[in-house]
Amino acid sequence: MSEPEFYQASIRDVAFGSGVKMVEPCNLYGCTIGDHCFIGPFTEIQKGVVVGARTRVQSHSFVCELVTIGEDCFIGHGVMFINDTFATGGPARGRRELWRETRIGNRVSIGSNATIMPVRIVDDVVVGAGAVVTKDITVAGTYAGNPARLVPLR
Repeated sequence: MSEPEFYQASIRDVAFGSGVKMVEPCNLYGCTIGDHCFIGPFTEIQKGVVVGARTRVQSHSFVCELVTIGEDCFIGHGVMFINDTFATGGPARGRRELWRETRIGNRVSIGSNATIMPVRIVDDVVVGAGAVVTKDITVAGTYAGNPARLVPLR
């Protein structure tokens, strides 16, 4: 048997705003974290991601390349962002031209264990815990379910 390659979680090539708080271990690289953000432990934020000011990213969340998150957002525990839609019937296998971007507006709250496919979400949206967002959200409100749908006001 051969020896495995070992990698360490690290924080490298990150542009941090002022007053950022992080709980290690985290794996952040090539991203931008705005002023007064909070990044929880066991979080990965990949190259090119922008996290707006005063946004909180809770533990065990994964923010992949091509994601932009607005200001004053809340990303719950275990939220997964996806940039590969399997457009060719399987994984893109690093073919970045097949990946799609996600843009999250300001004051968006995403509940724990939600999955966010490549979409656009307008300002002032709440995404419920465990929801799967598969289409753009163009109207402010609360969305839940799989696929996520607008929850009517009572």
